[in-house]
Amino acid sequence: MRKQVIFLLMVFNLLIFLVLPIFSAECITPTEGDIFPEITLSVPQSASEKDYLGIKVKNSFKVSQIKADVIIIEIFSMYCPYCQKEAPNVNELHQLINSKPDIKDKIKIIGIGAGNTPFEVEVFKKQYNVPFPLFPDESFSIHKSVGNVRTPYFFVIKINADGSNKIIYSKAGSIQDPNQFLDLIIKGSGLKKEG
Repeated sequence: MRKQVIFLLMVFNLLIFLVLPIFSAECITPTEGDIFPEITLSVPQSASEKDYLGIKVKNSFKVSQIKADVIIIEIFSMYCPYCQKEAPNVNELHQLINSKPDIKDKIKIIGIGAGNTPFEVEVFKKQYNVPFPLFPDESFSIHKSVGNVRTPYFFVIKINADGSNKIIYSKAGSIQDPNQFLDLIIKGSGLKKEG
């Protein structure tokens, strides 16, 4: 009897040892140099947001289909006070990018509302006058695929000519100064800035 119990404990421990890495691998946050997970988003209802993203499909699209060389992805939550405080900085960054003709079509920003419904994302968008597309992640599936990060969290990905991508920035917290953050993105992505 004792041998059976010991054997069962060994089998149980072996299973935990073999299965645990599978589940923890899903929670690893991608960092600089990694490939951003291939996530699928619903096409925005707004024609101006579709145009901004350069999306021609009707139902859903992958982030790599956004017509840009660089994509800034903010993982936020409507209920996160830090995200609320950060909204003006990100709006200023968007305005800064759009004010520069040499980069405005090369860098795009999107937000993904971790655990937020479409309604909650829309409330956040209206309350903080967010000028770029926001997408709900009600089931936390995207949030899980990027390692259950704290909010706000920023990923900056460079899209290569073949559609593949590479993360050039991956950090939690504020972007601080939008001008310095934009310079960091331009340098990190290899984009040329005129003037």
